[in-house]
Amino acid sequence: MDAFAFIIHPLSAKRDVARKYPLLGRVLPEPAIDFFSRFWPPVYISHVTGVRSLATGKEIEGWLIAVPYTVQRMLHLSPGEVYRKIIAAGRLAERLGAQVLGLGAYTSVVGDGGVTIARALDIAVTSGDSYTAALAIRAVREAMRRMEYEPAAVTLAVVGATGAIGGVVAEGLAGEVGSLLLIGRDQPRLESVAGRLRAAGAKDLQLSTAVADIQRAEVVITVTSAGGYLVRPEYLRRGAVVCDVSRPRDVSWQVAQARDDVLVFDGGLVQVPGAVDFGFDYGPPPTLTFGCVAETMALALEGRFEDYSLGKNLSVDRMQEIDALAEKHGFRLAALRSFERELPEETIARVKANLY
Repeated sequence: MDAFAFIIHPLSAKRDVARKYPLLGRVLPEPAIDFFSRFWPPVYISHVTGVRSLATGKEIEGWLIAVPYTVQRMLHLSPGEVYRKIIAAGRLAERLGAQVLGLGAYTSVVGDGGVTIARALDIAVTSGDSYTAALAIRAVREAMRRMEYEPAAVTLAVVGATGAIGGVVAEGLAGEVGSLLLIGRDQPRLESVAGRLRAAGAKDLQLSTAVADIQRAEVVITVTSAGGYLVRPEYLRRGAVVCDVSRPRDVSWQVAQARDDVLVFDGGLVQVPGAVDFGFDYGPPPTLTFGCVAETMALALEGRFEDYSLGKNLSVDRMQEIDALAEKHGFRLAALRSFERELPEETIARVKANLY
């Protein structure tokens, strides 16, 4: 049976460690967990079964493997040390029999976006970012439809536009929206992304290094590796549609509490075909997963055991290709969700009512 493996890591030290080791998560303070994580090997989490293609009937198996570092820990360690832990997790995936390995959350961001890790392993590697981007675009289109926004009349802000996902999302939507606002920390890199988008036909482009400038936009996609809440309630205009793709989140829960006139939802969640059993609660509802996991699964279902979404520059062609492959095998955009809950129609109606 063809097989995949996917690397996860704790986003919240105590909460996520407690999912696997309840006693340790309850007893150890976060600084102790962070300290011991440097000496803890990659952790076998679970065996994933029941993923079945709706097109071919092919079934695959997989494994979840954890690198014990939090985002904050990875930010403070050298890329070389983080690489070594991720590569060790990849070696475990090889021993289990996986043919393709997906890099989850910050393991896909650190250093060169998976290139060095792929070179060190004998199996295919992907960040899963191409399908994550495709799902973000699908989710934003759906949210604009339900809010009755005409795409050609809106300004779309992409926070994290210089990242792999942010850049390809901006390029993918550039021809649909009225104006693009690219936000990033590095002005020269923003100029580089803008040059690529202009070459692809984008016309109305604005650049900013200030997250607060999302006040100019009706639609916001935020996808950064900042590791903390960037989007604050006062930054958003009335009626804003906000798609948060980042893990850890860029949008604080405070936004949902303070602003009943904006629509905040998660990007990148997908329904898995077949009777999937992840064997472990790693965050999403039982039959849903993140786009990065789904990309890894889709490659295994297709038998495409090759390095796929790697590096800091993704192509629209590759994003569209994996989107089509995933759709072929039965992956479907999940119902829009906000802070772990399905987004009710009443919430959308309330936001629309508060526009006026």
